[in-house]
Amino acid sequence: MLTAEDLAGISILADAPKGALKAAAKKVEWFSLPGGRALFKPGDPADSIYFLRSGVLGAFSTGEDGSMDFIGHIRAGEPVGEMAFLGGAPHSSAIFAMRDSEIIRLPREAFEKLIKRFPTLMRSLAQMMVLRMRINRRDGCGCSSEPKVFALLGTSPTINCEHVARMLSEALSKLGRSSVIVGPEGEDSDSEWFDELERSHDVVLLHAPVADTHWFRLCLRQADRLWILARPDARPSEPLLPPDRSPARMFRLVDVLLLHNHGERVVSDGCDWKRAASAERVFHWKQGSKADVARIARTAAGRSIGLVLSGGGARSYAHIGAIRALREAGIPIDFTGGTSMGAIIAAGLALGWDDDYMEKNICDAFVHSNPLNDYTLPVVALTRGRKVNRRLERFFGDIRIENLTIPYFCVSSNLGNGCASIHREGLLRTALRASISLPGILPPVVIKGDVHVDGAVVNNFPADVMGHLHRGLTVGVDVARQKGLNVDDFIDPPGFFGWVLRYGLQEAPPIASLLMRTATITHHSQSAPSENVDVLVLPDVQDVELRDWKAYDVAVEAGYRAMVQALKEGALERLTIK
Repeated sequence: MLTAEDLAGISILADAPKGALKAAAKKVEWFSLPGGRALFKPGDPADSIYFLRSGVLGAFSTGEDGSMDFIGHIRAGEPVGEMAFLGGAPHSSAIFAMRDSEIIRLPREAFEKLIKRFPTLMRSLAQMMVLRMRINRRDGCGCSSEPKVFALLGTSPTINCEHVARMLSEALSKLGRSSVIVGPEGEDSDSEWFDELERSHDVVLLHAPVADTHWFRLCLRQADRLWILARPDARPSEPLLPPDRSPARMFRLVDVLLLHNHGERVVSDGCDWKRAASAERVFHWKQGSKADVARIARTAAGRSIGLVLSGGGARSYAHIGAIRALREAGIPIDFTGGTSMGAIIAAGLALGWDDDYMEKNICDAFVHSNPLNDYTLPVVALTRGRKVNRRLERFFGDIRIENLTIPYFCVSSNLGNGCASIHREGLLRTALRASISLPGILPPVVIKGDVHVDGAVVNNFPADVMGHLHRGLTVGVDVARQKGLNVDDFIDPPGFFGWVLRYGLQEAPPIASLLMRTATITHHSQSAPSENVDVLVLPDVQDVELRDWKAYDVAVEAGYRAMVQALKEGALERLTIK
């Protein structure tokens, strides 16, 4: 049975009168929740408030497809479910134990008696909720989203897991984050010992070879995320990991760190290891690359930087200028993604294109000649799409998303279910072809029996997707918020043949701008997209028409100026890794 002293051990109740805690202790329930078990689910009544005594809980929302999307962690000493409880509404998210946890349940009647004798508890809860929402406003779950405990699991005896952990620890130290490395010597430690490690360090790095041992299984149960260390000169075994019901594996909180050595014989790639590990992300760590180590350390520290680029036709050239400004300021980009034309530029960034190579490729693909002028009598689109297909194949070949230097995604619109499709694996050019398929301009793409069109139709500024990909800061560049149409084109327009006689077949007719704008305008009705980013940059490209593919220099300069101004106004201080 709990005592008043036990309740006083919860930080938010530490100042409560002993008599009030003693009375509340008679009404509380203290129970254990095994890892992987649900505390409550969406729609369950919020008739109690909970406090986590030990262990870790995870908060999940329900995705559009019914899947459970991970939101963040709740640590020992924190209240659980207080928002729904105080609001008198059913729970909107699900809470699962991420490892064996001990929980205190305080029914509403006991809570109301407690606040009568300890009214400042309500103020403390309100302050905590406001603080949580400020820190984690994109999730809105009231939880500490960053993982703290990482298990580095070696898939080969030639991988020195402890050495990898030491390199990450040194990089974390440069970020001002404390860390501790724990190997098999920790296998006899209890849950309270692990809780103390988490309280006293920013990051805990567990390491173990993949083997059917007690320490390996303990790492699986204790880790917030599993990092599978692999080498491309070996193929993953099947199955890669022994059977286990650890929450990190149940909820796919698994990443692959693919370690590349110079001169190695490559027999596998990120796709093979991601599939074998059922991983969410793949990080590529090249031998001797300080940049790769730093990227993974920033990810562990919750200080990674993600860049989201909107669609917007020719206006998306502005993204190139924004990227150049970030690079000049020394701001690293750890994750990237986008929609439509923004997806193409983000793909070049993820491939490691420098500024000159980015300019050369984009100019070759879009500026020097128009890829959207292979017109045809429309059946499904104004163009055949063959020129676009050839250019995507030329610049992106058979590269798969899992093998990009920087973790990447792009968005298309699935007309089968009316939802956004997030492309995070598979052939890059296929995903890009789907993401840029503006309805009526380019033929749609059929993927696994579903018809896909431009991602702008559903989500032209996918900052919300980036929020699920990483836990750091997100920079968004949106070029589609201004009108982008020449009004004169739509006042008594000529017929098709009249347009061709006047302008020829090299310039797209106004219907192209009309269809582009119709697609890209939809995201303004979505809920506050700026809330999903930490830095929002809006280049002044109102004089650049969506189909004006020759306006490269003007758009690039607008993006550069807008990002430089944002950095001057405080973004640089926020984004600089300290």
